[in-house]
Amino acid sequence: MTLALAACGTSGDSAEGGSGTIRVLVYGDAANKVEKQLVDTFNKTSEVKAVLETVPGADYQTKLQTIISGKQAPDVFFNWGGGSIKPYVDAGLLLPLDDFIAKDPGLRNNFLPSVFDTAVVDGKAYGVPMRGTQPVLLFSNKKVLADAGVAAPRTWDDLLAAVRTLKGKGITPIALGGGDRWPTQMWFQYVYDRVAGPELFRKVLDGDKSAWESPDSKKALGMLRELVDAGAFGTNYDSVKFTDGGSPALLATGKAAFELMGSWEYSTLQDAYPDFVKSDLGYGAFPAVEGGKGDPGNLAGNANNFYSVLKKTRHPEAVADFLKLMYSDEFVKAQLGIGNLPTTTNTSGFLDESASPDYSKYQFGLVKEAPSFQLSWDQAFPPAAATSIHQAVQRFFNGQTDADGFISAMQSLPSA
Repeated sequence: MTLALAACGTSGDSAEGGSGTIRVLVYGDAANKVEKQLVDTFNKTSEVKAVLETVPGADYQTKLQTIISGKQAPDVFFNWGGGSIKPYVDAGLLLPLDDFIAKDPGLRNNFLPSVFDTAVVDGKAYGVPMRGTQPVLLFSNKKVLADAGVAAPRTWDDLLAAVRTLKGKGITPIALGGGDRWPTQMWFQYVYDRVAGPELFRKVLDGDKSAWESPDSKKALGMLRELVDAGAFGTNYDSVKFTDGGSPALLATGKAAFELMGSWEYSTLQDAYPDFVKSDLGYGAFPAVEGGKGDPGNLAGNANNFYSVLKKTRHPEAVADFLKLMYSDEFVKAQLGIGNLPTTTNTSGFLDESASPDYSKYQFGLVKEAPSFQLSWDQAFPPAAATSIHQAVQRFFNGQTDADGFISAMQSLPSA
């Protein structure tokens, strides 16, 4: 579904018009089945009806930026917190949720504080967690690994050895949706963390652009160059996308052995390849780097997704009621049912009811024990920086620029 099609039936029901609907805009993917379920639940009892609109993942950020200040702006919209909403806060477009929380403290208290605070800007809350926490994991095809005599890698050296073995057997070692570019970025954020620890990126976000030219930064880039040159991703990864199902298909059909992807990979594969998920899907943490400063337990990814509210919504009371569903038992069970891990305080009590209790408990343990959870680079920076980040990582992977070129590109980013 595209926004243009969905909006045809709701023109005049935007945040500026209409008298009986609230429009909810979300990122289009396999998780939409839960959003549809909750909208249906809300509409059973509410006089003001919610209308769900989805935008394909590859187009979501661009579409949101295009419509958010116009007549087609939604009442409620999906985001990643952090830098992804700060420009909208600065522009005065978003509604602080403090009044909602004063009337219903559960909108804050029923979520893990470290996650909820990701959408706090200048001391005010601008988002309620939805979906679930999304650490990036290294997924694998257990049958491919077993047939090749390869074990899941625990260290970077293990990974390089696995790449050599798999390539020798004619298998693409690692599926990569390079056509989307943000999956390529995941490799950078983890290697940088394992080599330099989270401090380097924190310095960058605090405005210290010299961190990009540090010895640790150059070491991380050297390791990434070695991995690419070893043939880890094949040769046509920039013609493959995650958003159209291309890279998950490589993993599920045995054409690739690994894929580094957010935890939503589970729901994506469960939807398209349920038999593979039941029998051969493996998962694990990103490999450790011997001698690196980053704790092997550190995570990178998205702390959560959030619903934020446009200040000009005509139905704030209805919106507040809709947001309360994000900590309901129904929400938790439905998200666990597709492999997502909600960050509500009651989640642990439902883990045995998830699509895969083992997967949910493994992921829950990682998040609970992680010394650091680094927000994805393109979400930590303002949206205007995302294209430049994606271009920089793509050009480095492709050999179109060297380490100095990458460093220069990252130093030219606007401040977070």
